[in-house]
Amino acid sequence: MRRKKTPGKSPASAASTPVVMRLYVVNSAPNSLLAISNLSIICQEFLKDNFILEIIDVLEQPLRALADGILVTPSLAKLSPSPTARIVGNLSDKSGVKRALGIIG
Repeated sequence: MRRKKTPGKSPASAASTPVVMRLYVVNSAPNSLLAISNLSIICQEFLKDNFILEIIDVLEQPLRALADGILVTPSLAKLSPSPTARIVGNLSDKSGVKRALGIIG
C-alpha cells in the first residue's frame, strides 16, 4: 500500500531550518564559560553551521534578561523551531541538551 504525500515540510527542508538559541550568561563566571564551551562543542558536532546563537551577558543587559524571564544563569533558550525549550546550568548533560534542541542521534 502506498502512502500519499501530503504538502508541507519535507525532511530536507526541516533539516535546513536553523536552530535559533539564546544563551544568558554572567560575564566570565566559571559556569557561564563552561556553558559556552559545552554548547559550542554540541553545535559544532551536531548542528554544523545550522544554528543561530545569541549570547547575552545579563550584567550588561539586565532588563532584557528580566523581560525574557531569565532569573538564573547560565540559561539556554531554544526559540525555534518549535517546540521551544529552556535549560538551566552549565550544559554538561550532553544528552539533555541534545534532547532540548531536538537533535536526534
